[in-house]
Parts: sequence; structure tokens; C-alpha cells
Amino acid sequence: EVQLVESGGGLVQAGGSLRLSCVASGFTFDDYAIAWFRMSPGKEREGVSCISSRDFRPAYADSVKGRFTISSDNAKNTVYLQMNSLKPADTAVYYCAASRYHYCSGFGRILYDYWGQGTQVTVSS
Repeated sequence: EVQLVESGGGLVQAGGSLRLSCVASGFTFDDYAIAWFRMSPGKEREGVSCISSRDFRPAYADSVKGRFTISSDNAKNTVYLQMNSLKPADTAVYYCAASRYHYCSGFGRILYDYWGQGTQVTVSS
């Protein structure tokens, strides 16, 4: 059974930090690019970050560069999103997704094979 399960969301004050986790099962983790997306009411889905072992470096949306860091532990089939200096605008449901396309170029626009069910992040002002 293919699954992606997010965790680590919560309520945090502006300027605080959270670390999200995405645990994958049921497929070969190393063969996929793993990306984080977020959705909030009134906004389009936004690609936040992407990581792949076949890329030279992870990809980030401009809105989170310098504040968020994506990393992976392949032995645990887990991808993390460390979120620092959080802003109220970061409030959203965060989803991880896996694509058979092995690269993160244009990661916000490619098709994804698997999606998690999301974890809520709320940042208060």
C-alpha cells in the first residue's frame, strides 16, 4: 500500500519554528522527487520545496528561501521541512507529494503520483 503521512504541524507564534515530517511507504523512495505544497483558503496551491537525490540541490519557493530547509533520511523513507522565522502568511495545510519524475526543476507544475493528507500549520501574529 502506497502512503505518504505528514506530521509535525501545529500552532506557533510568528518568528517560531516547526519541523514537518513526511513518511513514505509502499514505493521506492529514492526513485521519486518529494515535494512540499501548501494550501490555504483563498489561495492557490503553492509549491514550497522539493528534494531529489538526482538534483544538485533542493528547490524552494521564493517566499520561503532562507527560512525553510528541506532534508531527507532515505533509510527512514522520510523527508523533513524545517520551518524557521514563521510568518502568519505561512499558515496553511502542508502536504507532501511524490513524483516519479526524478528532478525538482519546475516542481510546482509537474504531476505527482502520490499525496499525503496534510498537516495544519497555523502561525499567529
